[in-house]
Amino acid sequence: MSSMRAIVLDGPGAPDVLKIRDVQRPGVTAGQVLIEVRAFGLNRSELHFRQGLGSFGSFPRIPGIEAVGVVVEAPGGEFEPGTKVAALMGGMGRTIDGGYAEYVTVPTASVVPLVSSLDWAVIGAVPEMLQTAYGSLVTGVDAQPGDTLLIRGGTSSIGLALAVIAKQRGMTVISTTRSAAKSAVLEAAGVDHVVIDDGAIADAVRRIVPEGVSGAVELVGAPTLRDTLRATAVHGTVCFTGMLSDQWTVPDFYPIDYLPNGVRLTAYSGEASDLPAAVLQDFLDAVEAGQVTVPIGRVYAFDDIVQAHADMESGSAPGKLVVTVG
Repeated sequence: MSSMRAIVLDGPGAPDVLKIRDVQRPGVTAGQVLIEVRAFGLNRSELHFRQGLGSFGSFPRIPGIEAVGVVVEAPGGEFEPGTKVAALMGGMGRTIDGGYAEYVTVPTASVVPLVSSLDWAVIGAVPEMLQTAYGSLVTGVDAQPGDTLLIRGGTSSIGLALAVIAKQRGMTVISTTRSAAKSAVLEAAGVDHVVIDDGAIADAVRRIVPEGVSGAVELVGAPTLRDTLRATAVHGTVCFTGMLSDQWTVPDFYPIDYLPNGVRLTAYSGEASDLPAAVLQDFLDAVEAGQVTVPIGRVYAFDDIVQAHADMESGSAPGKLVVTVG
């Protein structure tokens, strides 16, 4: 077996525990696909994994819950060698080695084919971001054309992707940021109304939409959830998707006191099967046609992974962080 470069975590710690090493290239059997990785997006769940938060996964491990690249081998014949693909979830970077490497072997169910002449850095930003945004909108909120959507945590990569696809689908978008300086980022993504988030925005949202929004996606987490529910209309839906605050649980949750009458609370966390190939393809086609912009914060070289994780941790770059390979 030949070797490859990979980023390995021996155990949790600060960004500098991410080490680049030569390791054996993974094998591949029926039901799996071997992919030559060209780029991968960074995700907060990888930050949590690196910090040792949560009860998922084991060390040592090559992290990374997503990657894009080219099929090298699919013994079951599901994909032709040379096919461009995205791979996401399915235990990647937690219970099996993930995308932070020159090659990755993943279950066939985790692979979504695509056709695109976009730069790999652009394609690499899309899969997990789009899967989460699309699933939150369609499954979590069940948002419809003409609805008003509140995005709590709007300058995150998922917040920006949500704005893009909600506008594609004919919705009015209200998006929050804690920093007025980031308003331009939201407006560039097509957001209709920017609300500066001081922790209590329900009244500000209702000045824009007096009856409350028809749907909301909570990306900040437990500290702001109650206020997001207060900004939402009767029979409206709040989808709990993200934990930018790193607070995942609601202490002393008493539903009758916590939930406004008739406001629905749902959640979303998806797998590759929740991102239809047609949805990924339509999005990439729209990017290629200049109709949609991918909200990329920064692009890093493989050797700059420690800096990339430090930037993700500090939240210094609005949008998706992407690492290119090779």
